Amino acid sequence: MSTARFQPTTTLAAASAACAFSSSVKHHLGFTLRLPRNNSVFRSHSIRRRNLSVFAMSAVSDPLEVCVKASITVPNKLGDCPFCQRVLLTMEEKHLPYDMKLVDLANKPEWFLKLSPEGKVPVVKLEDKWVPDSDVITQSLEEKFPDPQLGTPPEKASVGSKIFSTFIGFLKSKDASDGTEQALLNELSALNDYIKENGPFINGEKVSAADLSLGPKLYHLEIALGHYKKWSVPESLPYVKSYMKAIFSLDSFVKTRALPEDVIAGWRPKVYPAALLREIYW
Repeated sequence: MSTARFQPTTTLAAASAACAFSSSVKHHLGFTLRLPRNNSVFRSHSIRRRNLSVFAMSAVSDPLEVCVKASITVPNKLGDCPFCQRVLLTMEEKHLPYDMKLVDLANKPEWFLKLSPEGKVPVVKLEDKWVPDSDVITQSLEEKFPDPQLGTPPEKASVGSKIFSTFIGFLKSKDASDGTEQALLNELSALNDYIKENGPFINGEKVSAADLSLGPKLYHLEIALGHYKKWSVPESLPYVKSYMKAIFSLDSFVKTRALPEDVIAGWRPKVYPAALLREIYW
């Protein structure tokens, strides 16, 4: 297991002024953070073993523990689970520090299976209880930490909700005439029309929970379809393209996104049957 303790990017600069002489930060910092040039409080130190820790002062004294998928291409990196990213995005946008535990899902450790018997991620520890399911986790975070508010009005919460399933159908399809591409285009067109009238985000001017759910899925769509189908969102859907650009450029998104190579590797078993994979790699 690798762990990394994070303070959300958007609050680091303010936090550094309050802890300029904090020896605990200097002692525990596991790697260099990108900070404003006038910030000189943080220092990097070499560490032993695979554990990574980052500490910063925050109004929340105890970082939230969260188990997420580990990268399968690069050691000690976040993996390609869009549901894990959704939870991390929520923590980032709410300025909550968190202790990220990277789990190798191909070789699930015993300690992880004890707290998550089904072996699924993400799971977050809230009030001494490990909570699974990104829907439940994000709702719990909204209730426990209501500021800033990220909730999406019920009438808007389902915007774009069918895009992910139609993306998977098209990605797995081997028949160009089976209608899966058109099904995806229909859902993207609906999102395009919605953003045109209501954007730039699903709930208007500010990012909300619906964006933090849809954004990671669109990221996977862009990378996986680009790689396996040589397909991209058409120019005829400019509001979808601008929406994706806006979401992908958020500091919180950049910090929590998976490596493209992990996204590609993660979807490979969905694209190629096991027998064909054996031919390709063996």
